[in-house]
Amino acid sequence: MTSSGPRPLLFLDVDGPLIPFGGTGHPAGDATGHPLLARLDPAHGPRLLALPCELVWATTWGDEANEVIAPRIGLPSLEVVDWPEPDALEGRDGLHWKTRPLLARASGSPFAWVDDEITAADRAWAAARHGAPVLLHRVDPRTGLTPADFDVLGRWLAGVRRAGC
Repeated sequence: MTSSGPRPLLFLDVDGPLIPFGGTGHPAGDATGHPLLARLDPAHGPRLLALPCELVWATTWGDEANEVIAPRIGLPSLEVVDWPEPDALEGRDGLHWKTRPLLARASGSPFAWVDDEITAADRAWAAARHGAPVLLHRVDPRTGLTPADFDVLGRWLAGVRRAGC
């Protein structure tokens, strides 16, 4: 990747990273009927937009992420990963069901994936099969994205840029 080439992709999950499940200090609910939407942090949108990457929804929310999540955190409409039919995801060999489709979608481009269900098996499988830099970053679902997570992403993206990938 050159400075004029495509930016790395950042595949972004919603439940866990953007909507934390645990801990304390989260508002109790939201008037829209989805009780966890009040847990969204509006500061996440600007922090995500400041990263030198192309943001892509990698969530089962699908297009609804652009309708419900994006406006609440200040994101524009983003591309959405189209997942294969569930029966096509059988035989995962211990991998998260998103791992193979995300590597296919990245098509050899550098990418980061932020999710709360990533395992060492996913990291090893991706590293062995993806010819470009890859970061599979697990976020604690109790807290969601934290400043430390943004630091990890920022450092990784800066390294990809320096490497000219």
